[in-house]
Amino acid sequence: MGSINPFLYYLVLFKAYDILPAQEAQAINYTWALMLAFLSVIFLKQKLTLSDIVAGIICYFGVLIISTKGEPFSLNFSNMDGVVLALLSTVLWSMYWIFNTKAKVDPVVGLFSNFLIAVPILITYFIFTQDLTVPSISGLGAAIYVGFFEMGFTFLFWLKAMQSAESTSKIANLIFISPFVSLIFIYFILDEQIYISTVVGLTTIIVGLIIQQAKFSK
Repeated sequence: MGSINPFLYYLVLFKAYDILPAQEAQAINYTWALMLAFLSVIFLKQKLTLSDIVAGIICYFGVLIISTKGEPFSLNFSNMDGVVLALLSTVLWSMYWIFNTKAKVDPVVGLFSNFLIAVPILITYFIFTQDLTVPSISGLGAAIYVGFFEMGFTFLFWLKAMQSAESTSKIANLIFISPFVSLIFIYFILDEQIYISTVVGLTTIIVGLIIQQAKFSK
């Protein structure tokens, strides 16, 4: 589990963010929920429904809109390597949660164990691929921020929300707010121009995910 998350997943995801505009990488990565449904058919023997197929067509058409900057039928990708890595991150993330369904352990303990096991793997990878240098203050600060918020408190807050909510479907729908909030942060913090094609593609992805979510609500 630790070799998948945080090791492989974040290695792939951060590389996708490195070579793609942030707005493209985060939107494509957001299709992980759909990938989870598809892989559950293979690994958990769940049935693929018509709504899954329709949601898949809609979501990945949204990915096509974003990755071609609004020209989906041209198939002219802005950065094919980045798109493949962003999609691969959804496979790794989905596999992590599928394997999690087999684990009979407290979620917080399991998360801690995964990250603890990943430390020697990450150190070994670092030694063989990077020069040993003292990180800059900005790099260290970014690492601490990611550790606290991307991989730490947010996991615990989400688990607490799931435990406290009267209906998990009500809070599950709140996740559809996050990609649009991300675009605001990307614009103001990274000073990255937000393309109309990104907003259209992201909206298309959200529509597909809502169709899929409706199935689970029923």
